[in-house]
Amino acid sequence: MTTLTITDAKKNLTKWLRAAARGDDIGIVSGADVIALRKVEVESTDYSWREYGVTPDEVETWEQRVDARYQRDKKAGKLIVVRDRKGLEDLIEKTSRRKS
Repeated sequence: MTTLTITDAKKNLTKWLRAAARGDDIGIVSGADVIALRKVEVESTDYSWREYGVTPDEVETWEQRVDARYQRDKKAGKLIVVRDRKGLEDLIEKTSRRKS
């Protein structure tokens, strides 16, 4: 394992991240600890659970509710279509005038 100080790691961070991505053992000394740089696979299937404690069933229920609300709003003509930057700028201007 290659061990580095935080200062050395910061100087050539890209180099060390690439080495870790290739599978090299890289460690950064932080106080009395050595923190390993490791490539990890991020799986979107469990992201909501790991980050928020939300189960896949809860995510699916939420998606269905959002889709139903979107369809309702679309049918009722409540959605605003912005086709270009000028349209967005006009909408922002119009909205900010209403609040004044």
